Amino acid sequence: MRGTDAGVLDEALERIHRAGPERRGWLSNHAPMAVEALVRHGHGAGAHRWLERYALAKLEDMPRSTDPVVEARWREALGDPRRLADWTVYFGRAVAEEGWRTVLERWWPRLLPGIAAGATHPVIRVGHAVRALLEDGDGAVRTAELAHGLAYWAGRHQPLAAVSRPSGTASPAEALEAVPPVAAQEGGIRERLALLGSTAGWTAATGALRAPVGPDDARVLLTDLVTAATTRFAAHAHGDAVMLVHAVTAPNAVLRTLPALPRELWVPSVEAAWAASAAVTAAYATPAAAVPRASGTVEEYFARAAVHGDEHVIKLADTALDVAARTGSEDALVAVEQAMRLIDPEDD
Repeated sequence: MRGTDAGVLDEALERIHRAGPERRGWLSNHAPMAVEALVRHGHGAGAHRWLERYALAKLEDMPRSTDPVVEARWREALGDPRRLADWTVYFGRAVAEEGWRTVLERWWPRLLPGIAAGATHPVIRVGHAVRALLEDGDGAVRTAELAHGLAYWAGRHQPLAAVSRPSGTASPAEALEAVPPVAAQEGGIRERLALLGSTAGWTAATGALRAPVGPDDARVLLTDLVTAATTRFAAHAHGDAVMLVHAVTAPNAVLRTLPALPRELWVPSVEAAWAASAAVTAAYATPAAAVPRASGTVEEYFARAAVHGDEHVIKLADTALDVAARTGSEDALVAVEQAMRLIDPEDD
């Protein structure tokens, strides 16, 4: 990213940091993720206009901190959404005093078991923040963005029930196809994820993925998972395209974070990313349907996603471009085509 574009991102993030991580008590603030993706892919000139539109309906003020989080008793506040502002103050001070890498290394393993927090939005926000820090440098605003992401994750921390560690032989594509649906395909994601522990075959399905053999293989496995989830999206998104985007973007957020983590954290990171992707897949299971054809270049597809304007389409396109660049295949672009067809940018 050029210096001028990094400046655009920082200006946008400064404004976003005056808002809270959620609105209406649950719905996630997607602005930092979408803006980072827009700027990253050369659409910084329109990032502020996009943020203006988004802010009118989808940003609420940051709540006030009332009960400081204390390091010695951090577990007391974990998973308590009433403490979101308290967590933001805690992480803001921590990254300023200790440096973002030190804080990330300490907190990543603490937060991983709750990767489903906020329908996976916190880990996705962290992944975008880490990418900006790694590629654009340790600016104060970018460091603060990581603090906001970690705080959101801590406040909404949500472990998944009955998950097995991968120990089978299935590829990511095979393992995703074998994930059983939760019994009630209705209600919000919190209600659906609560059914995982009683879903027949769920525990066995999470263990069916092949086990990574060391850190390097873990990164390969996670890369394959992101590819499989992206290409699978097109055929299954007709059930709930908005929610199934997160089966794609959550593991990609973890993949983007790996370079900033000690190698001994790579295997557990992949295991958590797999659990998150599988959980969203189970919660919004649909039979495969016909898919559209892709027509255009990678750059043209992101430009179309930016014009479409929906934050989920932008985030999916951001991941799909990673996959297309790695594989040279149009399959990932088909996912973007399908997202643009199925997601209404006017929906809440």
